[in-house]
Amino acid sequence: MRAVTEPDHTIQLNEAIHCYEICTNDFAYNLIAVALKKHLCLILVGLPEESGEFGYTHLQDLDMGDKDQRCVSALAFSPDTSLNCTPNNVTICAAHGNQLNIFRTDLGQFNTVQLLLGHGDYVNDVSWVCEGELLASVSDDFTCRFWTTTGAGENVITFGLSSAGMSIKSHPEDPNKVLVAEKKGIIHLYNVRSKQTVISVESPKFPLMSADWAHSNRLFITSLAGGDVITWDLNRPFVPADVKQVHEDCGRVVRFAPGSSEMVIAMIIGLTLKVFAAKSTVPLLEASLKTFGGMAWHQRLPYISAVSDRKLLFWKVQMK
Repeated sequence: MRAVTEPDHTIQLNEAIHCYEICTNDFAYNLIAVALKKHLCLILVGLPEESGEFGYTHLQDLDMGDKDQRCVSALAFSPDTSLNCTPNNVTICAAHGNQLNIFRTDLGQFNTVQLLLGHGDYVNDVSWVCEGELLASVSDDFTCRFWTTTGAGENVITFGLSSAGMSIKSHPEDPNKVLVAEKKGIIHLYNVRSKQTVISVESPKFPLMSADWAHSNRLFITSLAGGDVITWDLNRPFVPADVKQVHEDCGRVVRFAPGSSEMVIAMIIGLTLKVFAAKSTVPLLEASLKTFGGMAWHQRLPYISAVSDRKLLFWKVQMK
């Protein structure tokens, strides 16, 4: 019988959570955006290592209106988001059907929403690139698009794909490079400035559902495809460095832990959260979820979080 790990901390909301994101910026790393049916909820979390006990504060709700019955599929905080300035500055993009909504707020009286249109189908992921100068998005319409967000906002680059775009991630150290992952298993490293593909790798399995960079070693990327976690060393890109079979199903999302010296990978397979050290097949943590609504690491502390219906759950992970 498998050992199931109970969460250490819980944020309870009044309705089902569709999607969420924890900010990774130095001056807002405890800020969380939670997408509910008709609005985004901004929450500030306090973890025991910093504040002595677990707690959270509801900061603001941002209305998304009734334009589309499709729920939010992805969220991304802009790099200039900060709670350490006066006034506060929070900018977040929400992918909503085939639209991108950019919310800007000072958590007080100033609130704006900018709409970006151009995708012909469901947007699966969004990321700020080039130090926040551009917003990037990937979609079921077989495109990766880059947008300016000043003024009216404009689709300035479109990068054609051979299948649906599932993940887009900014490079941990080089803001001009992005990882673009396709559903049929191809992962591109793309230079936004030169508009060129630097390198591509291909998964031995598909469908690919999610991909990520390793923050502790920028030469490593991982994907969740066909029930396997497949990791590449970009110094030797032609053959995967590691293939870990985790389930016969294809899974939902995979993420490297940001602060660990060893590579630790979290994933959601079906409705089960699993955390592994990269070279181990024995999970550090395993937990059951009621629904899928995303997963995220805390940027500074060793916590993995995931949605389960109306709850946002946190587990402390013992790692090096």
